[in-house]
Amino acid sequence: MPTLEEQFGPIDIYLFDQILRGRIRPGMKVFDAGCGSGRNLVYLLREGFDVYGVDADARAVEVTRRLAGARAENFRAERIDSHSFQDGFAHVVISSAVLHFARDDEDFSAMLQGSWRVLKPGGLFFCRLASSIGIEHQVRRIAGRRFRLPDGSERYLVDAEMLAELTNELGGLPADPLKTTIVQNQRSMTTWVIRRSESAHLTEVPSAR
Repeated sequence: MPTLEEQFGPIDIYLFDQILRGRIRPGMKVFDAGCGSGRNLVYLLREGFDVYGVDADARAVEVTRRLAGARAENFRAERIDSHSFQDGFAHVVISSAVLHFARDDEDFSAMLQGSWRVLKPGGLFFCRLASSIGIEHQVRRIAGRRFRLPDGSERYLVDAEMLAELTNELGGLPADPLKTTIVQNQRSMTTWVIRRSESAHLTEVPSAR
């Protein structure tokens, strides 16, 4: 009998919540945009889910390929903004702790486009990213939406208004309210979960601002 750690690995707790609620089910195609070493995919791969992913770090992708076994070819060492997977094939897209590494608005929009375009109409987009929500007076602007956080790191930060605008412009529908965790006033992480409208045919993500 595997332990919970063996069964689920270091999965994001909010992604785990989506699985528990039945939103990510066997038979669905799942795409991890920025899969890294596969920390969020341990359970999905163990249970035989149809999982795909990309990451710019070739060494991290090799770790995920070893984890994936026979499904290793589903993972590619490619940039999120220019990967070679087809449009509209995935029922679920995971973007976990990735978009806040954007250099600027253009880079953020390109990475979001690369993640969003593979999602089927009606599909679920799960995104966890750094935000300024709750720590607005504790971050220092560097340029545009790039900020220095109290923990000393630099991140591209979104806020609630921006995420609401993007949801609308993408043709998305909120699947959950925004959920934000403030970690000892050092950083703020927001979970943004939306569904792609059945009627949405948008091929280009609006520019971030």
